Amino acid sequence: MNETGAVLREVVAGHFLPGPPQKIGLAVSGGGDSLALMHLMAEIAAKEAISLHVVTVDHGLRPAARAEAEEVARQAANLGVPHDILTWTDWDGEGNLQDQARRARYALMCNWAEAKGITQIALGHTADDQAETFLMRLSRSAGVDGLSGMSARRRMGAVTFVRPLLDTHRDCLRHYLRARGVKWIEDPSNEDERFDRVRARQVLKALEPLGISAQGISETTKNLASVRSTLAWYSFCEAQKIVEFDHGDILFSRAGFRVLQPEIARRLLIQALLWVSGADYPPRRRAMAMALEAVRSGTGMTLHGCAITLDASRIRVAREAEAVAGHCVTSGQPWDGRWQLVGPVLEGAEVRALGKAGLAQCPDWRAKGLPHRSLAGYPSLWQGDTLVSAPHAGVGKGWSAKLLRDGDAFFSALLAH
Repeated sequence: MNETGAVLREVVAGHFLPGPPQKIGLAVSGGGDSLALMHLMAEIAAKEAISLHVVTVDHGLRPAARAEAEEVARQAANLGVPHDILTWTDWDGEGNLQDQARRARYALMCNWAEAKGITQIALGHTADDQAETFLMRLSRSAGVDGLSGMSARRRMGAVTFVRPLLDTHRDCLRHYLRARGVKWIEDPSNEDERFDRVRARQVLKALEPLGISAQGISETTKNLASVRSTLAWYSFCEAQKIVEFDHGDILFSRAGFRVLQPEIARRLLIQALLWVSGADYPPRRRAMAMALEAVRSGTGMTLHGCAITLDASRIRVAREAEAVAGHCVTSGQPWDGRWQLVGPVLEGAEVRALGKAGLAQCPDWRAKGLPHRSLAGYPSLWQGDTLVSAPHAGVGKGWSAKLLRDGDAFFSALLAH
């Protein structure tokens, strides 16, 4: 056990040392993988004088979930590590449960970390999880990005999620726990064949006689991750040459876009759609193929809450007015996730999309240089049906519009994965 524990500690510590942050968060469900990571990191934290904080998310989907979270709290207390339980209460019974639970889990953990001044959260994903993820994505005909699997580090807002066990197998972690006399929780959903991951786990066992193992798949994901990084770098370099920003719109040189390799063009257009819309995920591959064909043919189209239009020299990606027509916030609040109207306090004022009705009250909108269609999806200030200010359309002195997601965010996202 001492030898196994020493090797595992070295593997985990390598993801944080030298110069570890003063505080590190750790997500623990109570399963064998994350529980082993908690014991390993508690030892590392004691040695390196790191302040370790453990968090468990209770999704409220099983009666036993709360008791399992409290068991994690008990074990953390035995290790002298503070622990918090976060509860998800927003499930409405519709949509993809696992996807919504995963998104909620990460959002809750990010908020928790930011409140505590934590910039890194460790996760217990293993080489087995990586192999299962690969098979699940393979079943959906994923491309290089999807088949590259989970990254060892992934940034979400101000928080970086770290997966220090991606080269470690479950059996090794369970051996470590047994040697320490630590019991872990077996989630009954791990045997529920309704879930894709459970079926992928079964398929992985069936493939082992053919020499297709979790270890082999894990190595394959690393090879694909190298390809992904190369494509990301070339996308970044090409974007520097052909991308411009016009307030909240992205412009591509048509001549430059035309000579891009198809995969690079696809990546740039995807990132433009994400930058403008603020969506968490890109459009499906078929939709992107249609969009690229629309660009090549010069017709343009609407996709992902964005309008793709073309003139003689440029391709423009702007917010589609209809996508934000119902979005309304009180004055002073961020609008559409990327705009902040700044100006004097005005009681009862609301920020809404300018729309056709607003543009009709902006006689000098052409002077600002933005196309009519783009302006309709820009923020404006209203009191009832009266337009108070539309900074991008030349109406309303004393107000300005601040873009919260700038051009640097676009370029940085091309390199992130």
